Amino acid sequence: MVRTQSRWLRGAIVLAAVALTGAVAGPSAPATAGPAARSALDSAFLRAAGEFDVPRDVLVAVGYGETRLDAHEGKPSQANGYGVMHLVSNPTQHSLERAAELTGEPVARLKTITPANIRGGAAVLREFADAEGLTAADRSRVAAWYPVVAKYGAAVDDATARLYADQVYDLLQHGIPGAAPVRARRLEPELGRYATVAPAGAAGIGLAAAVPEYPAARWVPANGANYGVGRSSRITTVIIHVTQGSYAGTVNWFQNPSAGVSAHYVVKSSNGEITQMVREGDTAYHARSGNAYGVGIEHEGYVDNPAWFTDAMYRSSAALTRYLCDKYGIPKDRNGIKGHYEIPGNDHTDPGPNWNWDYYLSLVNQGGGSGGRYLAGSPTDFTGDGRDDVVAFTQGSLNDV
Repeated sequence: MVRTQSRWLRGAIVLAAVALTGAVAGPSAPATAGPAARSALDSAFLRAAGEFDVPRDVLVAVGYGETRLDAHEGKPSQANGYGVMHLVSNPTQHSLERAAELTGEPVARLKTITPANIRGGAAVLREFADAEGLTAADRSRVAAWYPVVAKYGAAVDDATARLYADQVYDLLQHGIPGAAPVRARRLEPELGRYATVAPAGAAGIGLAAAVPEYPAARWVPANGANYGVGRSSRITTVIIHVTQGSYAGTVNWFQNPSAGVSAHYVVKSSNGEITQMVREGDTAYHARSGNAYGVGIEHEGYVDNPAWFTDAMYRSSAALTRYLCDKYGIPKDRNGIKGHYEIPGNDHTDPGPNWNWDYYLSLVNQGGGSGGRYLAGSPTDFTGDGRDDVVAFTQGSLNDV
């Protein structure tokens, strides 16, 4: 109420000044965007930010990092997350249910009504901020929210939490376009306890197990419950997937033992960053009947939104696929490189109608062969000792992503 009166008073003073001076803006003077000019989405973010004392830009960046602010008509992500704020309900994550408790919103509304979903995300962030001990002064500073954002990602460890928070703060620094824009800014996030934690897959860990097979990738291992050790077939196919979720969220999901799914590689939308999560010689659970012979590459995004499929992603993924084709003798065409939907026994549609196969294959076929530097023996010589390394493995269920 006080804030409304103050705004009215400032407006009255301006009008009075205009009347006294006779100064009237000419017809070419640009109008200043006021509340009426805001999009409905931006207004929802502004209201939720004010209600829960969360910086509006932090709230937008978290949502944009999760979903590009696309509610996907209330359909769940692969981690069973909903809405632009990706409120999750699965065996280990319950931000959806917690948001319902904090806001009084029914779960059904949180899943399908965007303003309610944004309120829910803001409420959860504020609860995390209180748990982190952020004061009112702290809450006014975007940089102070780093530990809170890291917690929102519900990562399995601090290293993956840093990967998630770094992605959000990268968005804050570079800016966000669209219906709820965020201006670019120079920003030094206050890392708190994460200052001594390296992001998941960061180079220099010094462990042999931390070295990816594809040199351009980082290595973050999936949980052992989500893949089978070894293979029962030679590698003949690269299988293209879309995550139906964010990059950091997918990395975290594959580390979660309750997921029952994984892929060998995950590619980030904005810059083409690649994380390897399962060794090529092991069987990731990503395509049911194709698990035994396929190498799965997940691409950050949703099949119904082509904005996720950036040129950086296409080029980075194509270089990875070219490496795999050279290494295992896979044809660099639609016989050797297939979509998830083309694998028998699957009901998925990814990578969907927005995936540009012609462009992708043209990129895969640029750059020539590997010169034999990847492969010493057969297409299943995973160790490079010249012998076939196909082994049997025990697999409980062949889940798909």
